[in-house]
Amino acid sequence: MSIKPDHWIRKMATEHGMLEPFVDKQVREGVVSYGLSSYGYDIRVADEFLVFTAGLGDLTIVDPKHFDERSMVPFKGPVCVVPPNSFVLARTVEYFRIPRNILTICLGKSTYARCGVIVNVTPFEPEWEGYATLEISNTTPLPARIYANEGIAQVLFFEGDPPLQSYADKKGKYQKQVGITLPKL
Repeated sequence: MSIKPDHWIRKMATEHGMLEPFVDKQVREGVVSYGLSSYGYDIRVADEFLVFTAGLGDLTIVDPKHFDERSMVPFKGPVCVVPPNSFVLARTVEYFRIPRNILTICLGKSTYARCGVIVNVTPFEPEWEGYATLEISNTTPLPARIYANEGIAQVLFFEGDPPLQSYADKKGKYQKQVGITLPKL
């Protein structure tokens, strides 16, 4: 398995629509950086969020098999405030079409990590397609700001032999998601 450099990412994005919209350079001035980097792509968070609020309804436990949608409050705006010791779900600005021989790993940016804001590490499997739903945790006892349309995480692209069964072959439950998607069974 090998990590793919910037010229490969540029080619796959521009010629094969692997990620759209594609920014072919690192944008940094006055924003949390996003765009093409040496060995990855810094993705942006859209301005749509679901904020976890445990105080709503009769929620006593978080259960991925029976997730209570009432615990999530929709928010749309340029800055989302994540409550202390809580999280938000958000989607990427970029839409992905991962090739069959590629696996990606999505990692949070150090700018946010240095503030106690963590993006869950997650793979984008071969032939997965859609906007990524990201979980952004605030590990601090204070509210934390997330800036929409700015960098939130970096995606690294790894090439290997094509798998026997891709995400599309399995008819994965998060295939072609277009909005923020809650847990599914």
